[in-house]
Amino acid sequence: MEERLADASRVNEQWSSRLSFIYSIGAAAIGLGTLWRFPYVAGANGGGAFVILYALFVIAICVPLMIAEMAIGRRGHGSVITSVDAAIAASGGSRGWRVVGSLGLLIPFFGLSYYSIVAGWAIDYSIVSVTQGFSSFDAERSRTTFETLTASPVRGGLLQLGFIMATAAVVALGVQRGIETVSRIKMIALFAILIGLVIYNAITIGLMPSAAFLLKPDFAALGATGVLTALGQALFSTAIGAGVLMTYSAYLPAGASLPRSSLALSGGVIVVALLTGFAIFPAVLAYGLKPTEGPNLIFVTLPVVFGQMAGGRIIAIFFFGLIALGAFTTAVGMLEPVVAWLREKVKLGRAPLAIAAALAIWLIGLPSLLSFNVLSDFHPLAAFGAEGKTAFDLLDFTIANLMLPASAFLLALFVGWRCRAIIGPKETDLGAGGFRLWAAIVRYAAPLAIFGLAVHLLA
Repeated sequence: MEERLADASRVNEQWSSRLSFIYSIGAAAIGLGTLWRFPYVAGANGGGAFVILYALFVIAICVPLMIAEMAIGRRGHGSVITSVDAAIAASGGSRGWRVVGSLGLLIPFFGLSYYSIVAGWAIDYSIVSVTQGFSSFDAERSRTTFETLTASPVRGGLLQLGFIMATAAVVALGVQRGIETVSRIKMIALFAILIGLVIYNAITIGLMPSAAFLLKPDFAALGATGVLTALGQALFSTAIGAGVLMTYSAYLPAGASLPRSSLALSGGVIVVALLTGFAIFPAVLAYGLKPTEGPNLIFVTLPVVFGQMAGGRIIAIFFFGLIALGAFTTAVGMLEPVVAWLREKVKLGRAPLAIAAALAIWLIGLPSLLSFNVLSDFHPLAAFGAEGKTAFDLLDFTIANLMLPASAFLLALFVGWRCRAIIGPKETDLGAGGFRLWAAIVRYAAPLAIFGLAVHLLA
């Protein structure tokens, strides 16, 4: 049975090299979760203490879970559904474990439907940066500009559709010609732009206040909520349980080390998060703004800053271009699991399946898009205690607070316990001692930590 599943699911595509795999998963994982969410989450939770805990959680919890997810994908050589099915068949497990694969497919499908809305905003602001800049922006005009963007269903819908179809075009080109190419461009541009912004800040503003804020720990300002938020951010920014790591690992070439790949990804995520902080907070602090501003920090607060600072228009072009590019390669990583599954079910090429999946995702995302305008007063679950939550709010809450923690939790249990007979040192590329530590974290520490996070999120 296992051999039949493996044969049926085996993919005929492969990364051109181990390095290509590393920068491709890096490009997929490092998106809005790091470039958009990390700065304001760190700012709202005391800065340095949060950053330290975040880095510890990425290394101690996320790296073992990455190895676990990659091991299933590399072993299954198929979509998330097929790879999990192969592991179930080999371990003699219940078909109920198929929920692990199902979540790895549903999360990117529904997640991309509203993720693409925020990506559309980034594209719009990139265009504004190029065409007119923000020199005349004050706080009122900045807020009005953002509200005008979100209030237009046509403008937002076209931006969202264009973004998703561009994502489909890359996925349609395949692993090497499409995903690898844009991932390489993104990672080079990402570090070049971030380092350039940090150097600019160091010369024009200075980095010491930001260094104190980001690196000096103040655990009194963190609290239990900050600890759990740091864990959630670590899981969110490394794409654990979102189907991307498992799908990309199915294309691994022989000899690729899962621990080295996971450590490279985790290191890249941490470095980019810190660089993003040093790219954003110097201007925020220098102009007397609050780093705890929240999501509005990017689209409402920073345009005012760009309008006041020397060379602000050029900085804005690079900054919003960076946000849009970061969102784009993450979207590619979210669409690929869906297309990989469709290719096993439908005998069509990549291109028509990528286009069909993209259009379906766009249609599913329309209620979320309209939540900012036409359906702003529609609260579908108000009768069940979700007063004031729009379709966008509900989908965001369901994905981020329910499905992602559940997927990571079940993945840890599935690999750590159900697959313990088929996932050993050889499958994880770990020595005996390293494997025992890995197994202890995946079986005990990670599930307990994620369970605590889930209780906090639902409290």
